[in-house]
Amino acid sequence: MQATHLEGTADRADVKAGDRALAASLRAALGAGDGAVPPASRERSTTGADVSVDVFDRVVAGVDASHFLLTPAAVVRARSLEDVSAAFRYAHSHHRSITLRSGGTSLSGQASGDDLLIDVRGAFRDIRPAADGSTVVVQPGATIRQVNARLLRHGRKLGPDPASEIAATVGGVVANNSSGMACGTDYNSYRTMRSLKFVLPGGTVVDTSLPDADGGLAGAEPALHAGLAQLRDEIRADPELATEVLRQYRGKNTMGYGLNSFLDFDAPAEILAHLMVGSEGSLGFIAEVEFNTVQISPYAATALVIFEDLEQATRILPVLVDTGAATIELMDAASLRVVQDDSATADILDQVSILSHAALLIEYQGQNEDELGRLLGDARAALAAAGAPSFEPTTEPKKRAHLWHARKGLYAAIAGARRPGTTALLEDIAVPVPLLAPTCASLQRLFAEYGYDDAVIFGHAKDGNIHFLITEDFTSAGAIGRQRAFTEDLVELVLGAGGTLKAEHGTGRIMAPFVERQFGPRLYRVMREVKRLCDPDGILNPGVLMSDDAESHLAHLKLTPVVEPEVDRCVECGYCEPVCPSRDVTITPRQRIAVRRARAAASASGNLALDDELARAETYNSVETCAVDGMCQTACPVSINTGDLVRRLREQDASRATQAVGRAAAAQWAPVTRVAATALTVAKWLPAPAVRGASDAARFVLGTDVVPRWTADLPAGGTRRAGVELAGESETPAQAVFFASCVGSMFGPAKGSIGAAEAFRRLCARAGVGVVIPPSADALCCGTPWKSKGLTEGFAAMAERTVAALIAASDGGRLPIVTDNSSCTEGLLHALDKVRGSAGESVRLRVIDSVDFAAAELLPHLRVQEQVASIVLHPTCASTRLGTNDGLRVLADAVSGQAVVPDSWGCCGFAGDRGMLHPELTASATRDEAAEVAAGGFEAHASCNRTCEIGMSRATGKEYRHILEILEERTRA
Repeated sequence: MQATHLEGTADRADVKAGDRALAASLRAALGAGDGAVPPASRERSTTGADVSVDVFDRVVAGVDASHFLLTPAAVVRARSLEDVSAAFRYAHSHHRSITLRSGGTSLSGQASGDDLLIDVRGAFRDIRPAADGSTVVVQPGATIRQVNARLLRHGRKLGPDPASEIAATVGGVVANNSSGMACGTDYNSYRTMRSLKFVLPGGTVVDTSLPDADGGLAGAEPALHAGLAQLRDEIRADPELATEVLRQYRGKNTMGYGLNSFLDFDAPAEILAHLMVGSEGSLGFIAEVEFNTVQISPYAATALVIFEDLEQATRILPVLVDTGAATIELMDAASLRVVQDDSATADILDQVSILSHAALLIEYQGQNEDELGRLLGDARAALAAAGAPSFEPTTEPKKRAHLWHARKGLYAAIAGARRPGTTALLEDIAVPVPLLAPTCASLQRLFAEYGYDDAVIFGHAKDGNIHFLITEDFTSAGAIGRQRAFTEDLVELVLGAGGTLKAEHGTGRIMAPFVERQFGPRLYRVMREVKRLCDPDGILNPGVLMSDDAESHLAHLKLTPVVEPEVDRCVECGYCEPVCPSRDVTITPRQRIAVRRARAAASASGNLALDDELARAETYNSVETCAVDGMCQTACPVSINTGDLVRRLREQDASRATQAVGRAAAAQWAPVTRVAATALTVAKWLPAPAVRGASDAARFVLGTDVVPRWTADLPAGGTRRAGVELAGESETPAQAVFFASCVGSMFGPAKGSIGAAEAFRRLCARAGVGVVIPPSADALCCGTPWKSKGLTEGFAAMAERTVAALIAASDGGRLPIVTDNSSCTEGLLHALDKVRGSAGESVRLRVIDSVDFAAAELLPHLRVQEQVASIVLHPTCASTRLGTNDGLRVLADAVSGQAVVPDSWGCCGFAGDRGMLHPELTASATRDEAAEVAAGGFEAHASCNRTCEIGMSRATGKEYRHILEILEERTRA
C-alpha cells in the first residue's frame, strides 16, 4: 500500500517493498555472497560488502540531518575500495545512480538519494598521523573529533572545525568543504589538503601523493585530463572570467564546484583533487585525505559580549575583525533564549532579561601569554573606543568550554525546541562583513513578512557567514508556496549584497537550482563541463549541487509526525551516533527515532503491513541491542536519552507474567543473587562445552533476550555482601555509608584479586575513615536490573526498600552513600527520583561514587609503595554521565606514571547482562578500543564497574579490575 501525501513532501510511510532481484544482482556484482539478503535482525558483516533492500534497513539509512527525505532502493555498506569501484561499475551497467554517505550530518540534502546508497562510515576509519603530527592521513569514515584526539598529543589539530565535529566525518567535511568557527578560508579542507586519493565514476583510482599522479591521470583518463587543462586555459585567458572567479572565492563559498582550482593549480590532477573538495559526492569517492595539520594555540581567552540588539552587534564586527579575533560567533535574541532555557547553559545568561538582545562569542588565541595579553589589550581598547559593552574574557578552561558548549549545540538545540510536528530548515549564507548588519536587518523583515516568527540568526560573524533557522509545517495550507516565495526573496537579497547562497554547508539540493544565478551562465557552463568530464553517465548524486529542475528544492521535503516526547525533539542531527555502542552491529539512536517516526506515519496512513514489518525488525535492532547506557544523551544537544524510549518500549512489551517475575525477584533478591553466584561458580567446575551447550539450548528454547549466554571468560560467583557487613563496621566514627553493589556479589573478582568492595573496605581502614554498612544489604539493589528491562513494578518495589534502608543507615541523610560500581551510583540517583517521602516530597540523600570518594577522602591519607609501569583506563558510560572520570584519572595517576585512556574509548555495551544476552553487541562496541589496548602493551587494566570490567576482559584478553583494587594493592605496607 502506498501512502498519500502532499505534493513536494516525503511521507515516511511511502516506502516501497524491497526489490529482491536488485539485491541479488548487486550482491553478485560486489561478490557479497550468493545474492541472498540477510534479514535486518542479523548481525552485520565486518568483511565484504553488506547489501540490503529490506524496508527497515532502507528506512534507517535514508535519514540525515537535512530537511529532505529520500529512501534508497538499496543500501550497500562498503568495506573496501574494490566494493566502491564494483558498485560504480554496477551503476554504469545497470543505469542506476549512487549516493555516497558517511556521517549523515549534512544539512542541505546531499547525503540522501532514492536509488543506491553506499555507506562508507563503517569500514573507512583509519587515522595515520605523522610522527610529529604535522600531517595526518585519514579515511572518510573517521570523525573530526576522533582525528583531533589522535593529534592532541602533538599539539596539533585539523583545520576545519565544524560545530558538528563530534559526528561530522572527514569524508563529508571534505566533500562539502565545511569550515567552522575559526578556520575561515585559510584552514579549510581546500587549503590544508596535502594530497587526495579518490575513485572516479569509471573506476580509476587517483592518488595525488604519488610522484607521477598527473601522468597517471593522463594515461588512465586522457579525455578528462585534456578537458581539465582546456578549461584551465580558457578561464586564465579570459580576464573577466578569472576576475569573477576571484570575486566568488574571496571568502567562504560552497556553491557549485570550486572553480578557483583552475587558478590555484596547474596540473590537471591537482585541479581535479581540489575540485573534489566541495563536490558533494558528485564527482567521485574520497577514499583517503592527507592534511597539513594546524598548531593548537595553547593560550586562549573567550568572552560573551551582550549587545542591546542585532544591529549593534553586527555594526561592531569590522572593529573586532581588525583586532585579530580567532572567532567571532553571532547569536540573536532567539538563540540566547534557547541558551537560557537549557538547564545545562542557563547560568551563562542568568542575569540577563532578554528582549531584542544579541551577543558575540569572541575568542582570542596566542602561542604564549604575552601574545594573548597583547591581543586582549588591543581588543579592550578598540571595543571601548567603539562604545561596545563590557568585554570580560575568561582563560579558565572549564568556563571557556561551557561557553562553547552553548554555541556548538545551538542549531540542534534551537531546532529541538521547535513545535512538535514541524520541520527545521537551516540556511547558510555569507556576505561581505561590512554588509552583514543591513543583511541581517533585511532578513528579519523577511521573517516578519512570511510569518516565520520563531526564526533565529547565528553564525560565524568574522567571515560574514551566518546561519538562520526557520521551522515549517509542510502539511499546512500554503506552506510550499510560502517556502518558494521566501527562498526567491532570500536569493535576491544575498546575491544583491554580493554574497554567496552557501558558505560552508554545501549546495546540496536546497540551492542547486540557483547555482547558475550566482555564477552566471559562462561559469555555470564550466561546472557542467566538469561534471560531464568526470561523470558522463551522471551516476553520482543526481539532483545535488546542480539541477535542471527550477523547483527541485521544494521536492522530497521531510515530514515529521508527532510520536512521543523523546522522538519529537529529535532533529536527526546524528550527534549521538559515534558514541552509541550498537552503531556498527545494528542501528543508532537517530535511527531508532527514525523507525518510530516511520511507524507512526505508517499507522496514520493505514499502512499496517509496513508498520508490522518495521515492528518485527525493531525488536532486535532497536530494543534488544540498545545498551540503554545514556551515552547518546551526553552528545545530544537537546539531551534526548534514547535509552528512556527503549526502556519504555520494553515496559510495553513486558507481559503481566514478566512483570510478576520482576516483582518476585525484587522480593527475594538475596536468594536470587546467591543462586546466580552459585551457578557461576558451579559452571567454572564443569566442562566448558557442556555448560555453553546447555545455555545455548536454553536460549534457543526461551529466547536470546531472556537467557544469558555462558562463556568461559565469565568469572566465578562472588561472596555475600553480609560478609562485607560483618567485616566493615569500624570503631572510627562513620564518615559514610558503604553500599556494596550486588553485581560484585553475583560476579566474583578477577582471578587473584579481592574485588572492589573488599578493596574499598581495606582502603577506608588504611586511611582511618570509618564506614557503616546498611543492614540486610544482600536484599538491596539500586534497581537498575529492573529499570533497564522496563520492569517498572519490580523497580518501584526495590527502589522503595533500598532508599528506606539507606535513609536509616545514613542517619536521615547526614552521611553520604558510597557505592563501588559506577552504574549502581547512577542507579541509586534514579531510585531517589522514583521514591517520595510521606508528604510526597523528594528524598534527599548524597550519593557518591567510590572513585570520587577515594580520590577526595582516602588518597590524601594513603601512600603508594610502588607504581605500575603503565595503566590503561576504561571509563564507563555511567562514570561519564556522573562526571567521575576526573576522579578515576586522579587515582590512576597516583598508581602509575603512565595512565592512558584510549582515543577510541567508548561504551563497552556489556550493560549489565546485555553483553551476555547479545555478545555481538559488546564484540562490536569494543573492537576498536580492544585493538588500541592490544597495541599499547599496558601492565595494568582498570575500570570502575564490574560488568564493564568483564566486557573489556573478554574483548582484550586482559584482566580488567576496579581501580580501587589496584590502589589497594599499591598502598599495602
